[in-house]
Amino acid sequence: MSFLFGADYFVVNKKGGLSQFQTMIAYLGGSAFQTVCDNPVTAYRQLVQQYAKDLKGNTIEPALAAKEAKQIFYANPIGASMSGLMPRLIGVGFKRIPKFGFLLAIAFVSSDDGDVGFVAATGASILSAPFINPIRMIEKQQRAYFRQTGAEKPIMEILKESAAKNFKPLLRGTVPLMGHSLASATLGLVGQPKLQKYIKKEVGSTGAVSGAVSGLIASAAVSPIYVAVTNPLSRLEVIMQTNSITGKSIGLGAALKEFAADSSKFGLRGLFRGQGIGIMKAVISLTLFHEGRLFLMRHFKAENERQGLIDSD
Repeated sequence: MSFLFGADYFVVNKKGGLSQFQTMIAYLGGSAFQTVCDNPVTAYRQLVQQYAKDLKGNTIEPALAAKEAKQIFYANPIGASMSGLMPRLIGVGFKRIPKFGFLLAIAFVSSDDGDVGFVAATGASILSAPFINPIRMIEKQQRAYFRQTGAEKPIMEILKESAAKNFKPLLRGTVPLMGHSLASATLGLVGQPKLQKYIKKEVGSTGAVSGAVSGLIASAAVSPIYVAVTNPLSRLEVIMQTNSITGKSIGLGAALKEFAADSSKFGLRGLFRGQGIGIMKAVISLTLFHEGRLFLMRHFKAENERQGLIDSD
């Protein structure tokens, strides 16, 4: 496989203790672990945002949207909790391989030690958007029809409707996604690890704070900022991606007007629908992702030491 990735892709780096391939697998493994565990929270948050309008198209009170989302979970807790999980798991490969691939490749080229920085995060966010958007569109389309049918919409039905329009609907919401992805990468993939390292350095040296706890503290600190930045962008995505594929698409301009009308009518509650659960989701997601990633990286590094590929610390 070296002809696809280059001769050095599978070679263990003496300084970092891992090969580029092992680092990539660790990122994907952490992403898969996070995806399975945080799906119920993700589903609930998206339903709160998707139910901003009733079936007649009228904007409704945020509290009523949250109540309706809860009723969906009460009526079908397993189905609602697992809704959208399949496209999200497919997305671990389809959208995360390009995102993490660009992220780690740019980091490898732009940094002496291969650390993920803001340049890598920005490049990965823009270049990976066309791969990520179709998965997010399918995920939201699956959940959108719980209100009418009490079950998620089949993926094949969504793909057939998209195929009838040359799959163009799968790219709805790409512009706000780029902003969302950039904030996610800079705060979640760059900011959180740097803050975690700082916390471990300042507090963890005493032995009072473990790696997992320092990760949780870092995630809790980053999450409110992350959600405040991404929540409006997430809402724009939801508005553009929830509308029926067979109907007329909602462009960015129309989505902004709808978003502005919601904010004008309900103030900050309209602007930040799903913000509270969004912060909880961000803390859970960031912590699970990084703990899963670090677990695999430690495992690979220990195995490399055992095989004599790197020196023991």
